[in-house]
Amino acid sequence: MKATIERATLLKGLSHVQSVVERRNTIPILSNVLLEATAEGQLRLMATDLDLQINESILAAVDQPGSTTVSAHTLFDIARKLPEGSQVQLHAAEGRMSIVAGRARFSLGTLPRDDFPVIAEGELPTQFEMPADTLKQIIDKTRFAISTEETRYYLNGIFLHVQDDASEPTLKAAATDGHRLARVTLPRPEGAAGMPDVIVPRKCVAELRKLLDEVDGSVGVSLSGTKIRFDLGQAVLTSKLIDGTFPDYSRVIPTANDKILKLDPRSFEEGVDRVSTIATEKTRAVKMALDRDKITLSVTSPENGTAAEEVPGDYAAMPFEIGFNSRYLLDILGQIDGDVVEVHLNDAAAPTLIRENDKAPALYVLMPMRV
Repeated sequence: MKATIERATLLKGLSHVQSVVERRNTIPILSNVLLEATAEGQLRLMATDLDLQINESILAAVDQPGSTTVSAHTLFDIARKLPEGSQVQLHAAEGRMSIVAGRARFSLGTLPRDDFPVIAEGELPTQFEMPADTLKQIIDKTRFAISTEETRYYLNGIFLHVQDDASEPTLKAAATDGHRLARVTLPRPEGAAGMPDVIVPRKCVAELRKLLDEVDGSVGVSLSGTKIRFDLGQAVLTSKLIDGTFPDYSRVIPTANDKILKLDPRSFEEGVDRVSTIATEKTRAVKMALDRDKITLSVTSPENGTAAEEVPGDYAAMPFEIGFNSRYLLDILGQIDGDVVEVHLNDAAAPTLIRENDKAPALYVLMPMRV
């Protein structure tokens, strides 16, 4: 293959595909990116870790169509360091690939294209479109709650499912690590009826979120019970889904929490952030003492001392005290966009519901902790 491509175009394409490639691989070809120059004047880039695969097409002047595979991270590092505005010539033949830009020349070892593994998608019967902004919202408002515990692998992703709610069919996205739950509810997209329940893995979510920043308009979503594909214009992301059963999370969403606290999310977030400065790394516990229209946040740390701050709030129920992990609380407050946050409480041991209001698409559940 022989192709010439502008450095900025090559760098952008490589930056998308190389992050899928794992740094440590027992299978050498998985460290490589597949480069395919086509007669139509495109250079196709592809990378995979056997669970996740990305394809990206970029414009190139192709002198000789063909394909090869070369180390993804090495090629990305070279492209990053080449002079801005330079034209990069890629020429692959007989197990080597030469890269020439200006006065710089590199020669890299290649592996045959035929050895490169491709994820077989099979049939993807459910297909719908979704605005890129909506998909970003789903990810941003749920992914912080994805579990990182490998033993509970079925919690290592975002759970997507459709439901026929009373007024209209919905698409719901949920994530939980057992300590907190985040859920977003949206109107069901056209074409998503009958969609299987799926768990999209954490790595796919992270790569998709990066790509969405460069997409205007809609994203095509195609899925089966085992695979999901996102069409993002120039890039296509395909992932295996987590083979497991997501727990029935609706059981932990409290419906009878009658003590309602209304706060300004920014001043509450800043107060929690300030007092938690001295919280111990292990528990990160912050105590909330609720009294009529007065909330006192406090932290007591055996090593560091104490901290307290009063934050204004609207509260008329019985006074009581409750403790939370400050990190979890801050993660949730960081996703509240409005001017008011509602905290629905029951007692010091029961799950707490947090949301902007009953019309907001997102809701959060946080388990309290002993303080």
